[in-house]
Amino acid sequence: MKKIAALLILVLSTGSILNAQGLLTVKDAVQIALENNFEIKLSQNDLRIAQENTTYGNAGMLPNVTGNFTQNNSVMNSSQVQASGEKRSLSNAKNNNMNYGVSIGWTIFDGFAMFSRYEQLKELEKQGEFELKKTILAKVSDVISTYYTIVEQQNLLNAIDSNILISNERLRTAENRFMIGKASRLEVLNVQVNLNEDESNRLRQFNVVQNLKVTLNSLMARDLSIEFDVEREVDYDDSLIYDELLQKAKQYNPDLQIIAINKRMAELEVKRVKGNRYPVIRLNTGYNFSESESSLGFVSSSNSRGLNYGVTASINIFDGFNQRRNERIAKIQLENSGLMIDQQNLLIQTAMSTAYQTYQTNLSLARLEENNADIARQNLSITMEKYKIGTISAVEFRDAQENFINAISRFNSSRLQAKLSELELKEMIGNINL
Repeated sequence: MKKIAALLILVLSTGSILNAQGLLTVKDAVQIALENNFEIKLSQNDLRIAQENTTYGNAGMLPNVTGNFTQNNSVMNSSQVQASGEKRSLSNAKNNNMNYGVSIGWTIFDGFAMFSRYEQLKELEKQGEFELKKTILAKVSDVISTYYTIVEQQNLLNAIDSNILISNERLRTAENRFMIGKASRLEVLNVQVNLNEDESNRLRQFNVVQNLKVTLNSLMARDLSIEFDVEREVDYDDSLIYDELLQKAKQYNPDLQIIAINKRMAELEVKRVKGNRYPVIRLNTGYNFSESESSLGFVSSSNSRGLNYGVTASINIFDGFNQRRNERIAKIQLENSGLMIDQQNLLIQTAMSTAYQTYQTNLSLARLEENNADIARQNLSITMEKYKIGTISAVEFRDAQENFINAISRFNSSRLQAKLSELELKEMIGNINL
């Protein structure tokens, strides 16, 4: 009876003894993924590139300073006839010309296009921030869902382990009954088949758990062979309210925020394209040095230096109606960006509605399956006592075992589905808290 009581305690708790590898909490898993995940790092680098590109110089608002150096040398056989009729010739005549200096060019007006380009660069930086947020949300959701899937499958593995202990006790009981003539050999063989089936189920379930751990290690971008234990419970939030979620989604959904940035960039593009109708005014200045030497000619050597400056202005008068075409295209793209915002709002509302309905259903299922699991445990306990005193058959006891495993499986699955529904809703509103 003490052995039976110990087995009952093990079955009712459906717990497991922690291994020596140590416990990995869901917060630890998320933290490791945030530090190591490759997709997050790539998205962070994309944001850094956008930040580096957000400069006045990249928008064309600063002057360009250029250093110039040119040297030309020649060796030639030359002959000249001067105006006086005198002839002069020289073999291997050397001529050297050297020019160097600094030039500065500055576009001071281009129809305000430079200001539009700078605003576009700032919007691209914001877009990079929201893309990073979207990537982080997706990876955190993947980590949490994988983690709690491991919890679910590990709990099922623990239940199977408990079931194996019970099947072993059943086998010993059947053998004892056979030895004293109260059971047939067939009953012993049937119990042995049941035990072998349980062992087979455990091997398959153990493989499922190990593969999920490899997946989680991959999401955390660490050694895939690292072993760890997980928490025993799947904690889910059952207090989410639809109206609050929908309002937050319209404000903070990453996809919607990215589309809103695209619309702002389309507005700036319209301004930039319209700016091509205005003149472009550019200031030019520089300081140059020039030196030359000639073996034959009126001037054997010369040098000069000085400042040059000026202004250049240009305006598009006619370009084959391309300006008008570009403006029309930019306005159509702006209209499309507005339509995409309306479309995304509808998609979010639709997804939120269906996800929330699924969330409510899964909460109800979790409560129902918890009650069923409790009933299955009680049924198994009573059945075990009856089997020990011989009032029920081995087949009836096996049915109670299978009912218990199925109830535990459905209960674990319902809690996981409730958690996954919660994660889906929180990912839509751009805020996954632990």
